Amino acid sequence: MQPSAKTTQYFLRDRDFIQVWMPFWEWVYRHYFRVQTGGWQHIPAGQALFVGSHSGGLVAPDMYMFMVDWFRRVGYERSIYGLMHPSVWQMNPHAASYAAKLGAVPAKPRFAIAALRQNASVLVYPGGAQDVFRPHRRRQQICFFNRQGFIKLALREQVPIVPLVAWGAHDTLIVLEDIYPLIRQLHDWGLIPWLNGVDPEVFPVYLGLPWGLALGPLPNIPLPVQIHTKVCAPVTFERYGRAAAKDADYVEACYQRVVAKMQQALDQLAADATT
Repeated sequence: MQPSAKTTQYFLRDRDFIQVWMPFWEWVYRHYFRVQTGGWQHIPAGQALFVGSHSGGLVAPDMYMFMVDWFRRVGYERSIYGLMHPSVWQMNPHAASYAAKLGAVPAKPRFAIAALRQNASVLVYPGGAQDVFRPHRRRQQICFFNRQGFIKLALREQVPIVPLVAWGAHDTLIVLEDIYPLIRQLHDWGLIPWLNGVDPEVFPVYLGLPWGLALGPLPNIPLPVQIHTKVCAPVTFERYGRAAAKDADYVEACYQRVVAKMQQALDQLAADATT
């Protein structure tokens, strides 16, 4: 089955655009975040579903630093597409256009499937906004909130999962709390409208630049904290195919296996980074 024209119009990855911006991102990588990374020998020769837990607010610097490493180590020819929240296209078309040239597509199953069927790899952060804005006290936790769509995708499309973990990005801003339940209640009472009619899904209270104390998922300037990243060994499963992807118990078992492996890797990365 070929992807529809409506889907493929979002695939705007531009190698020349990436190359133009790489000197800037390399400077940020080397001098601002002073990235330490490892595990790149685990990148498989073929396509894969890269699954990460990310931090650092809307900037999500650990995600961008992974992409810099990908271009430096893997090159520009081997395609990888990242799933980005669809609301970005509605809230900030300019940012969405920039991200699309780097390889972002809307975080919907049909786009991930289309990318895989173009022999590209896919990068996904299942925890979404709740993960990237999780409170600072949970910075050492893998938080996917039982979102198992990535497992079903890997099983259906028969690709390995390559986990990615990072430490340090959640110190580039300090998330004190997510008060979304309160804000949602006020919205439901008609007291607070959603900006552009888009439900933000999170409403963090955080300390960071340039606002000092900020309310809501505002853009920020990340603090120059060192970031550590690691690519883990691929995870493969005993069964693949549509039947496996529809087996709820099997999907749950696969999900728990991936989360456990990522939590173990993040614990070790944090221990190594702080000793």
